[in-house]
Amino acid sequence: MLVLLLVLSTLSFSNCQQCQSRDYGNGGTVCVCNATYCDTIARPQRVPPSQFLTYTSNLAGLRFSQTSGTFAPRPNSSNRIYLNSSRVYQTIIGWGGAFTDATGINIESLPANMREMLLESYYSPNGLEYSLGRVPIGGTDFSVRPYSYDDGGPDPDLINFALAPEDLLYKIPNIQRAINLTNGNIKLFASAWTAPRWMKTNGDYSGYGFIRRFFYQTWANYYVRFLDEYRRRGVNFWGITTGNEPADALNPFDQLEVVGWPSWLIGDWILNNLGPTIRGSPNYSNLTIMILDDQRVFLPWYIVRALNNNRTRQYIDGIAVHWYLDLYSSPDLLDQTQRLFPEKFILGTEASVMPASYETPVLLGSWTRGEEYSSDIITDMQHWVTGWVDWNMALNPDGGPNYIRNFVDSTIIVNATSAEFYKQPTYYHFGHFSKFVPRGSVRIDCNLVLSDNSTDVDSVAFRRPDNGTAVVILNRNPTAVSLNILDNSRGTAPIAITAKSITTVLYW
Repeated sequence: MLVLLLVLSTLSFSNCQQCQSRDYGNGGTVCVCNATYCDTIARPQRVPPSQFLTYTSNLAGLRFSQTSGTFAPRPNSSNRIYLNSSRVYQTIIGWGGAFTDATGINIESLPANMREMLLESYYSPNGLEYSLGRVPIGGTDFSVRPYSYDDGGPDPDLINFALAPEDLLYKIPNIQRAINLTNGNIKLFASAWTAPRWMKTNGDYSGYGFIRRFFYQTWANYYVRFLDEYRRRGVNFWGITTGNEPADALNPFDQLEVVGWPSWLIGDWILNNLGPTIRGSPNYSNLTIMILDDQRVFLPWYIVRALNNNRTRQYIDGIAVHWYLDLYSSPDLLDQTQRLFPEKFILGTEASVMPASYETPVLLGSWTRGEEYSSDIITDMQHWVTGWVDWNMALNPDGGPNYIRNFVDSTIIVNATSAEFYKQPTYYHFGHFSKFVPRGSVRIDCNLVLSDNSTDVDSVAFRRPDNGTAVVILNRNPTAVSLNILDNSRGTAPIAITAKSITTVLYW
């Protein structure tokens, strides 16, 4: 009996280990993982209808701290969240990160057991339960060199096409691990940054360059060759995008790898090349195709011009958006796009904190950067976005490697010298969605009414596939806030929201 109790105790401990926090003086703390320890979060267990669960992470150091409460017949605060589960909006596709070269390099710099630990932190039932993964087609700036899969002289038949060492060393092994951790419940989509230089008008990976018309079909075939090579290695894709950030080509001095696509030209390429090639393929006819993969400032006009031909529109399933210029564009652009293209989903496909000129790229423990993530996610969810995909899943303390020194922050920072990795506040802010709002959840009407000047509070609510309700609440105030969740089918859930916190409330 004693042995059994010890085993059960160990299993319970391993399923929910607490954060080992460390303060680097950047306005918050990180959770430290090493060869013998890493915090985890168990999958929520259903509670009786009279009860609800709360999970809280905050500036004070709580990370997914679980408590429970009981529904009451009457509100005890004038701050209220009114839920109407009969009014529904978009269905969630998922949450995830990108399998960049930099991510793979940093993961492989750790001891073997820590490599698994890091990927488990994202994709396992005791982690954030990511269900999406973005895969670059070839190199990005978060590589150690620029490259494509057919460098050299012109090769219209792609005879010399071959995956790069980076795919075999850093991308595919980690993707396969993620597939295993999710039991195959992961949707992978691929995005290309650049074409081979010989396909482009400027003969370079970056800058003011476009696909030469003679190579339009070759560029579509290039996508298929990539899908074939990954398929041979057991990696199958749910979707592709038409190319990462085509607007970057408008800056001739930009060093980012890019294929420029004016809206009218990309429509032509989709209609005559990419669309028929994918839909006519025996292996990829059901592949999801997403257009734009750039900032929402280009909505809806870019989509309108690209898909002005209804035959072009039939080839596109979704619209991919990035977050980098969200402060300079209204989320109403998302609403306008949804009204014009209600049959197309909108998916957030890239986000990372770009440091200001006076900041270091990586700020270990920055709670403010975590708030930037969750605030943007809530806004996106309130305006028809169906999921959110982070950029690099692991970077080093400099925010790289990145061959053009375009360093940024990441949800996990790897310190290979100390054989540690650090979970940033952004990891937990994102996790309050990915962990508790699984694929197939539907956003429901959520009306927040505040009467005590708590202006920096926001919320969004979902009905889960298991008929549970998840409400995510962000409090950016330096003080605690009391509020009530009013659900006509259940009653009132009195919630005490701690200062500077993100809280997920969950009930069935």
